[in-house]
Amino acid sequence: MALLRWTPALTGWEREPFSDLERMRREMNRLLTTFFPSQVSGRTAGVFPAVNISEDTENFYVRAELPGISASDIEISLEDNSLIIKGKRTIPQESKDVTYHRREREEGSFRRIISLPTKIDTEKLNATSKNGVLTITLPKAPEAKPRQIEVITS
Repeated sequence: MALLRWTPALTGWEREPFSDLERMRREMNRLLTTFFPSQVSGRTAGVFPAVNISEDTENFYVRAELPGISASDIEISLEDNSLIIKGKRTIPQESKDVTYHRREREEGSFRRIISLPTKIDTEKLNATSKNGVLTITLPKAPEAKPRQIEVITS
């Protein structure tokens, strides 16, 4: 089934030049969704964990949503100016007789790398977890903090 378009400047009705490609794309999406629903769903790229990054004059704060993941399943490291959060989320298996109507919570390993704009004081890092939110406090290195310079009059 080709798409037709009215083009008065040309010969009247003509085939859309990419209609066959569009039809093939729709058919491939339908087939892939049938066989691999979690990989081809209409969701955006699953960046996990979702993070908020903020700063004040002393620290950077990284808050990551990690519901249902225990602190023992999380690894945090700092390499150069990159914070790395790694871990694994497991979802308890249900009985074999369960049929899902929708399954959006995925399980598996994750790794999130966050670039930081300045050097961090690695001796004073702090991480806490409360109510499924991991908060990492990253103190700025002394040379990265803003300094007030006094002007001397002569």
